[in-house]
Amino acid sequence: MLHNMSTTVAAASERSAAEVNEEIRALWRRSGGTLTTEQRAEYQRLVMEWALATPQSDRAA
Repeated sequence: MLHNMSTTVAAASERSAAEVNEEIRALWRRSGGTLTTEQRAEYQRLVMEWALATPQSDRAA
């Protein structure tokens, strides 16, 4: 299930990393593999949100 896109990372930080990851994947599917400038900004926002939602132990590799 996809959520409405928020405009800030802080507003959406309650979502799990898995939920954000699914939205990232959906964005890539919709784009056909090439992001517009607007989509690139959304992707960057989503990646930041995903990083905040990912437990720190999952990021330390």
